[in-house]
Amino acid sequence: MAVARAEPADDRPVRLFVAVDPPEEARDAVEDAIAPWRGAFPEARWSGRDSWHVTLKFLGATPPGRVERVTELLAGTTADLSPFETRLDGLGAFPTQGPARVLWAGLDDRSGRLAGLGLAIDGALLGVFEPERRPPHPHLTVARLDPARALPRGFTATAVEPVAFHVERVCLYRSHLGAGPPRYELLATASLGADTAIR
Repeated sequence: MAVARAEPADDRPVRLFVAVDPPEEARDAVEDAIAPWRGAFPEARWSGRDSWHVTLKFLGATPPGRVERVTELLAGTTADLSPFETRLDGLGAFPTQGPARVLWAGLDDRSGRLAGLGLAIDGALLGVFEPERRPPHPHLTVARLDPARALPRGFTATAVEPVAFHVERVCLYRSHLGAGPPRYELLATASLGADTAIR
């Protein structure tokens, strides 16, 4: 099943992305892990825990009339896939070498299921959106740094409670950008192993 939302009121493109939402227990564990480091990055733009998503595909500016088609393609793709488990797995940064611009909490994907889910969605939307060019690296973005800076010693060795959770659905979000932090509006969901998704 999916969440019903009103269509955008005008024809201006909307910014969309497809993601997996972690549960509150996982968000709590990430909060605990990054808390000691907040003071070490006074210039960082820390994202709120409500904005922590595992982005599978960024769609970018999209005509409003295409939202329904995207929802249908997501539903058709996830219907053929089974739910699976993942878990939190440490802190890191992008780029992986040199000064950091993005701080993240990683996900254990040794099974390749999260990456496979992202690739399946990418394939389903091929022809409608450009294919992903970067290799998948499942994570939750927790902060952005501008300017980039070297990581303090010990950051990537920070222990994160390996909270496990089931991935049972994907979410289609719209980003609202403005003067403050981005706001994310849930437009639809598509369940893994389900044959329907209703907007």
